Amino acid sequence: MFVDECHRTQSGKLHEAMKKILPNALLIGFTGTPLLKQDKQKSIEIFGPYIHTYKFDEAVADEVVLDLRYEARNIDQSIASQHRIDEWFEAKTKGLTDIAKNELKKRWGTLQKVLSSEDRLSKIVNDILFDMATKDRLQNGKGNAMLVSGSIYQACKYYELFQKAGFKQCAIITSYNPSTKDIKGESSGEEGLTEKLRQYKIYTKMLNGKNTADFEIEVKDKFINEPAQMKLLIVVDKLLTGFDAPSATYLYLDKTMRDHSLFQAICRVNRLDGEDKEYGYIIDYKDLFKSLAKSVDDYTSEAFDQYEPEEVAGLLTNRLEKGKERLDMALETIKALCEPVEPPKDSLAYIRYFCGSSDKERVALYKYTIALIRAYANIANEMQAAGYSVAETEAIKNEVKYYTDLREEIKKASGDYIDLKAYEPAMRHLIDTYIRAEESEKVSEFDEMTLVQLIVAKGKEAIKTLPKGIRSNQAAVAETIENNLRKVITEEKPTNPKYFEKMSVLLNALIKERQEQAKSYEAYLAEIVALTKQITNPATSATYPSSLNSNAKRALYDNLDKDEGLALALDSEIHSTKKDDWRGNKIKEREVKYTIKKHIPVDKVDDIFEIVKNQAEY
Repeated sequence: MFVDECHRTQSGKLHEAMKKILPNALLIGFTGTPLLKQDKQKSIEIFGPYIHTYKFDEAVADEVVLDLRYEARNIDQSIASQHRIDEWFEAKTKGLTDIAKNELKKRWGTLQKVLSSEDRLSKIVNDILFDMATKDRLQNGKGNAMLVSGSIYQACKYYELFQKAGFKQCAIITSYNPSTKDIKGESSGEEGLTEKLRQYKIYTKMLNGKNTADFEIEVKDKFINEPAQMKLLIVVDKLLTGFDAPSATYLYLDKTMRDHSLFQAICRVNRLDGEDKEYGYIIDYKDLFKSLAKSVDDYTSEAFDQYEPEEVAGLLTNRLEKGKERLDMALETIKALCEPVEPPKDSLAYIRYFCGSSDKERVALYKYTIALIRAYANIANEMQAAGYSVAETEAIKNEVKYYTDLREEIKKASGDYIDLKAYEPAMRHLIDTYIRAEESEKVSEFDEMTLVQLIVAKGKEAIKTLPKGIRSNQAAVAETIENNLRKVITEEKPTNPKYFEKMSVLLNALIKERQEQAKSYEAYLAEIVALTKQITNPATSATYPSSLNSNAKRALYDNLDKDEGLALALDSEIHSTKKDDWRGNKIKEREVKYTIKKHIPVDKVDDIFEIVKNQAEY
């Protein structure tokens, strides 16, 4: 017999009853949490020695759960004057750029009202709001958080403070079901509402006419499936245990918790949730491990003192200590990747190395730069607290900016910019928030158009949209354009092999002339712009008869020995033969292939069929 949750169900009458009903059964116990010292011996007496153990640090190593980062925050500090509020703002935004600070200051009027209160809950609310505005997964809408409150009344006060601060993407989920019976006999007098009346009023206003069960279902669904619309759940006991409890990225603790309840609660944030969720974060306002009081990070005692130390070793790690290790490793990794680049390691040297080598190194550069940006952003406001000197902090910020700019240059020089567009919004937020102190160069045109498309639209003026490191170097400009054109030729070649082979020959000839300095830079630019227009729009070529008025007709013409009549006849019959969704359907593909076979020799059928498959209009 397999017994789940054996750590808390088999030490009393239930076990005795099971043994009487099934006296000959072999009992095998399962538990997902470490055994308390007081339960451990009893459990071993009941079930015998361990068959198998699988501890938290092993699960992290196997990448089935995420590592946890722990931070105790001392919120009990007096912030009463305007001067102290301004000082607090500067301290909290130390690592941010001026642009990011200005964005936060737009909301500062409301936040000042919240912070000017001496009330501790107000300070915690403001602390969480800053995280919501600056922490990667909280800001970009992909992740969310849970705040564990000490009581239902306190949860209601938290909710009210968030609402007053203009933060609407939050809700309370507790066991409370407001009823008029709860407030029977309660009255509001000169001293205002009683706790019961205030709790009832806040909760019913939040429910807005819905019953608690329906409201909870709706809120949980948003929290799980639309985190940008439900960024914070305020809870007391509910949603903290059980396999079906929702996961989050941040867990804020403002409740005294211990042992099993604490262990299960913090595991709300260690679940995998996409590549951009790297850790789960525990923010502790109760200093449950007394790390602030002792100035020692020992996360196997105090709140976990009923566990054997080895059972919970490695569960929690100091956020700043691990953050520094992560940043140091990220810098070391990207420097090692760039080490083979030839001196003087300028834009041209990097373009030749990363755009001339295999895609592997270029993809690694993108990946390592993102890792560096995230590692830096994670502790940018607390670099001194993490152990860096002022000089080291400035040097690291400059290095992160250097590799961030390099990443932008290589993306544009290789033509990868549009390919990576879907992954950029979150990165751009981090870059604008922590790295670029000056106004960012306008990149909106690159958001929607490739460099090749910009050259077609603007001619030589498109060069002004390139990063400064590239556009200030004529050779770097040339190689950037050439790399982008070569990528277009490679991608478009299946649609018209003959035409794009010719374009490749023309491009190689132009590159050779440039390298031999047979042309002035201005003459080269004029020719490369003209070639770009030919590559992107074959119709501009004067070699096509006017009847070939589509890319498909021109592709057939080029690859059927320039036989205009044959190209037109085949195009017409393909249009009348092909069925909807014919690609990938063997029967429908066979019909198209048979049509081609009627017009051309058998040895050319497969090649022309592949060209036809690659035409968007078919």
